[in-house]
Amino acid sequence: MRRLILAAILLLTLVTRAPAQPVLPVIFVHGNGDTAGLWITTFWRFEANGYPKDRLFALDLRNPTARSVDANPQAGRSSTTDVRDQLAAEVTRVRALTGADKVILVAQSRGGNTVRNYIKNGGGAAVTSLAVLCGAVNHGVLVSDKVLLGSEFNGGSDFMRDLNSTPGEVVAGVRFITIRSSQDDKFAQPDGAFLGMKGVPTGVGFDGPALKGAENIAIDGIDHRETGYGIVAFPALFKAVTGRAPTILVPPAEPQVVLNGVLTGFEADAPTNIALPNAAVTVWKVAAGERLGAPLRQITTGADGAWGPITVGPTDALEFEIAAPGFPVTHIFRAALPRSSTILHLRPQPFGKADATAEAVVYLSRPRGYFGIGRDTIQLDGVQPSDIAAGVPTNSTTRLATQPGRVVIGQFNDEIIAARSFKITDKRVTVIEITE
Repeated sequence: MRRLILAAILLLTLVTRAPAQPVLPVIFVHGNGDTAGLWITTFWRFEANGYPKDRLFALDLRNPTARSVDANPQAGRSSTTDVRDQLAAEVTRVRALTGADKVILVAQSRGGNTVRNYIKNGGGAAVTSLAVLCGAVNHGVLVSDKVLLGSEFNGGSDFMRDLNSTPGEVVAGVRFITIRSSQDDKFAQPDGAFLGMKGVPTGVGFDGPALKGAENIAIDGIDHRETGYGIVAFPALFKAVTGRAPTILVPPAEPQVVLNGVLTGFEADAPTNIALPNAAVTVWKVAAGERLGAPLRQITTGADGAWGPITVGPTDALEFEIAAPGFPVTHIFRAALPRSSTILHLRPQPFGKADATAEAVVYLSRPRGYFGIGRDTIQLDGVQPSDIAAGVPTNSTTRLATQPGRVVIGQFNDEIIAARSFKITDKRVTVIEITE
């Protein structure tokens, strides 16, 4: 009996001392033309629900916009091979940093092409545990032998056919989960209206982002970008990664918020994630669109493009003034940011074609989703913008021509931001950037 008791104690000790399962690092891959900064709110929600901050990584693809023809070099744009190899390098870096054997990959839109290409053709299958593809164009935005020839977004291209050539359209040994909109993704529509080809069948249905061999999740009412970046899709995303539902959707504020990021620009009119040096960045606290006291930060960016860090309170609204060679002086107004981030990236706003005829221009921008008429409350200077169409949400920006020196209010649902307008003749432009 005594031996049995000792054996039981030893077994209990071994069970108690068994090491916890390691938390795998998650690498987030943004979409076409985007930046790692679009994952800010997603990171906050992961952190608030207990995912270790040092296991969350967001990749900035140098030239995030796809080539018109994948095989043809194009200034400022990237091929499928370019972005695949950048992801491979990031996975290698993260595994070395964390000591993890495998990683989890989460991708939005074009990022899904990059992740799938890496897993199938870049050696990623051996080091990827799970791929979560959000609003991914897994069958292209259309299937055609007449338009978008050679584009990675053509479901009939050699690239896309290769990705979908495996059994179940997935790669053995890697778990695949897709998250999509039930019918409100502008890039998963049976009609080509949102591609500028109204009345032309695309050959792609609402379920275009689904894969035969994946666990496929459809969510009502969300748009293309919200499949990855949005609060409504977050429970599905978090459960896909962790196996459990989140308990917090609105992350609690930190008493002190430390913010930093990189200033980037454009190449051949395409946005890049390449650091923009020799630009003056000034940051103010603001209230009702007016600056409060001295600047929090004044810096000329160096080779790394970093503009911070700054420390603020969780209720401090901010204005970022960017004076970069070759661009209008851009004033970006943001609501208070409740938590710290190192991926609060900035980019100057080029003038639009019609801006030169205005006295002042204010843009309302929602990078992490689109504006849905009837679904959302959207107001700029007290009225609903007329350039946003009803139906499937397709616009992430809207524009107001106004007079200089005015306080203009931008609203998206519960987020309300006041901004100051500036003279176009002084080569200045205002952007109100929505957080959610």
